Amino acid sequence: MGESAQDEDLLLKSFFAEVNEVERDNEVTRILSCFKLNPFEYLNLPFDASPEDVKKQYRKLSLLVHPDKCKHPQAKEAFGALAKAQQLLLDQQERDYILTQVNAAKGLGHEELRAKRKKQLKKDTASKIKSLVDEGKYEQNYERSEEFRRELILKVREILTEQEWRRRKMQMRISEEEGRLKKDEEESKEMWKRKREHEEQWEGTREQRVSSWRDFMKSGKKVKKGETRPPKLKTEDPNKSYVQRPVKRG
Repeated sequence: MGESAQDEDLLLKSFFAEVNEVERDNEVTRILSCFKLNPFEYLNLPFDASPEDVKKQYRKLSLLVHPDKCKHPQAKEAFGALAKAQQLLLDQQERDYILTQVNAAKGLGHEELRAKRKKQLKKDTASKIKSLVDEGKYEQNYERSEEFRRELILKVREILTEQEWRRRKMQMRISEEEGRLKKDEEESKEMWKRKREHEEQWEGTREQRVSSWRDFMKSGKKVKKGETRPPKLKTEDPNKSYVQRPVKRG
């Protein structure tokens, strides 16, 4: 470990020696009240923070709310939220996705806040004149102000929430469609399975059916071996189809 790292450790130890329980509790409360879709808020970092900034800030805040050092009942939850935020911001793919969403939200937020500001300037003549005199510097100063920053953060939250809701609805529709396709596939497989089983069963009884048919064709009206035909009753007239009753002789 280099001297700079040792100095940093000593500085951190000195800092936490001065931190009281109230400050730890306040930090837990702050973390748990953060906007869930923005990991930058959990670590209390600006959107342009570097990966190195993320690591340093995580180390500082995680020690502050560590369950072994902080008595707050939700310290463990806050500690976990910080760990998740760091994980997201150090994963390049996740970080790029978050920044894409944030930048899109910031762009929309800027436009909406500027439009809102113009409406306010139309009502406020003095501000409008000052804006014209300063040739745009008034607007630039406003966009650098703490007021604008707070409003922008709220607007970003609002837009990110809408984007996340649309994403989840789309995900739900995709899941439903995948479920329907899977069900259709399973039903189709079951139908073909039953058809195949029927065909196999039919093929399996083929020899039996052929044999039965051959036996039938061979036998026809012939007397089966071992059977005795009843005697034919004669009639006086061979052309008559009825049987003549025996004649009693006196």
